Amino acid sequence: MSRASDALVRTEYFECERLCLRAMNRARAAADFERMARICMPLQESRRWIRQTGLDAGFQAIVTAPARIELPLKPGCYLLAPPLVGIEAAGFRAHASGRRVAAFVLAREPTTRAGKWPIVGVGGGDPLPVVVRLQTVPPPADLPDAGWFSTVQEALGDAAIQRVRPEWPPDHRVDDFLEFLEAVPDHEKLLQALEAASREACTAGVSPLPRRRGKDDPLCF
Repeated sequence: MSRASDALVRTEYFECERLCLRAMNRARAAADFERMARICMPLQESRRWIRQTGLDAGFQAIVTAPARIELPLKPGCYLLAPPLVGIEAAGFRAHASGRRVAAFVLAREPTTRAGKWPIVGVGGGDPLPVVVRLQTVPPPADLPDAGWFSTVQEALGDAAIQRVRPEWPPDHRVDDFLEFLEAVPDHEKLLQALEAASREACTAGVSPLPRRRGKDDPLCF
C-alpha cells in the first residue's frame, strides 16, 4: 500500500489500482479487515480518475466479437453485446487496464420482448461467480452516450448493493461486496459499502455461520 500511495501521488492511477487490488486480496486472505477498509480510499481515487477519463472520452464502440477485444483501444465507453456474454466484460476491462487505457465497460444481453436491454455484471465467487442484472430502455438509435453509461452503471451498482442484507454477518457482507465490486468495478457506493462492512468486521470478527451462495449462471443469457 505504500507503493500504491506513491503511485497515486504520481498520478499513476492504473498502477495504484493494480497494487490496491493485490493488497486487498492479501488482506482478505489474512482476515485483516482494518487494512481492507484503509485500502478502499486509494482504490476509489484511482478508479474515479479511470472512470471519469473514460466518460470524458465518450462512446467508442459496441463490441460483438472476441477479436475486437484484442484490437488497439482508445479511452472511452464500450458496450459488449450478444453473442458476447457478461462475464467477458471483466476481461475487456482488464485488457484495457493492462494497456493503461481508461475504458468504461458495460455488457448487455439480448433485447427482451418488452424492448428493453438487460444490463449484466459478473463478479467473483465460488462455485459460480455472482451476477447482477437490470433492465433498461435502450438509448435512441441503440447508440449509448456517456450519460447513458454513467446512469446505467450507477443503477447496476445500486441493484448489487440491494442484494446484500444489512443483517448478515459483517465478514459475509465484506465478501459479497468484494464479489459485486468485480461485477460493477466503477461504482463508488459499492466501494464505500465495502469499507463500512470491513470496519464492522474489525469488531465482529469472522462469523461461524456458513455463507449463502447464489445460483445464477454467468456463462449464458
